[in-house]
Amino acid sequence: MDDTAVLRQRKRLERLAKRGIKRSTVMVHDACRSALDALRPHYIDPSSAQALQRAAVIVKSETRLVNVAQVRQLSPFRYPGGKTWLVPEVKTWLRSLPRRPSIFLEPFAGGAIVGLTVAAESMAGKVILCELDDSVAAVWKTLIHGTDTDANWLCDRILKFEVTEDNVRSLLEKKVKSDRERAFQTIVRNRMQRGGILAPGASLMKSGENGRGLGSRWYPETLVSRIKAIRNIRHRIEFRHQDAFDLIKEYTAKNDVAWFVDPPYTAGGKRAGARLYTHTQIDHDRLFREMSCTKGDVLMTYDDAPEVAHLAERYGMGIRKVPMKSTHHAIMYELLLSK
Repeated sequence: MDDTAVLRQRKRLERLAKRGIKRSTVMVHDACRSALDALRPHYIDPSSAQALQRAAVIVKSETRLVNVAQVRQLSPFRYPGGKTWLVPEVKTWLRSLPRRPSIFLEPFAGGAIVGLTVAAESMAGKVILCELDDSVAAVWKTLIHGTDTDANWLCDRILKFEVTEDNVRSLLEKKVKSDRERAFQTIVRNRMQRGGILAPGASLMKSGENGRGLGSRWYPETLVSRIKAIRNIRHRIEFRHQDAFDLIKEYTAKNDVAWFVDPPYTAGGKRAGARLYTHTQIDHDRLFREMSCTKGDVLMTYDDAPEVAHLAERYGMGIRKVPMKSTHHAIMYELLLSK
């Protein structure tokens, strides 16, 4: 290119720069060239900026989405709002801490996949799981603090249970007395009711997976395998059947602990938590206030709602959006908040 051509090109770039258009060099695989050429007219059109930015976010999110099938499944629950997809994020957070926590606390345990993973991989000295719900608590009491006789009884009942609508309804209507009986009833309820919902009033599944009915989510051998895995690490776990705020009060002054807080999503009038869980009345302002005052490390997860962002700002919490897939395979975001 001669000097005249160089000068002409420079003036052309200057004119474009005044219009907000700047030259960029893009490396593209030959297989992607046609897609890039199709988008080329939009690159200089400012009205396309928001659409291009949204497309970039979706592409970036797709590359970051966790494949839950690659996360080790430890919980016997098929739990609404379960955090299997978040396990890698929590592990990364724990590894980033200056020291291994002496205690990992999960005050709203639910299906407890995060706490179980921390225990299984010895990422803390001890894991404390806390749950208020009587039925869910019965499962954890049996698996963590129950005798071998109780655990073996539960495994035997699971393996021998014949899934029919009559058997399921009969079991769910039964008045149970012991923790192990309630544990079995709860596991069946969790597997047989629509979406794994344990809240009162939930109905049984109708078609199930691939139209296979109630038995489509009943995997007795898998459930027993997970129960045995939990029994093998139970010496690293303590279960508390109590209110989460009582646990927070007990450990708020300890600085060698790590908190993973995943409350029912009812902030800002959200109904998901109220629809899915038995205990949903959470004072979210109090929860943020008390977690902001704890001396240990804190990671909270919440629904992406303006009210949550407002609470995070009020109590000095850092906030980050994390992508996940809904049950309908739509990309959604949840919030990770840290202190």
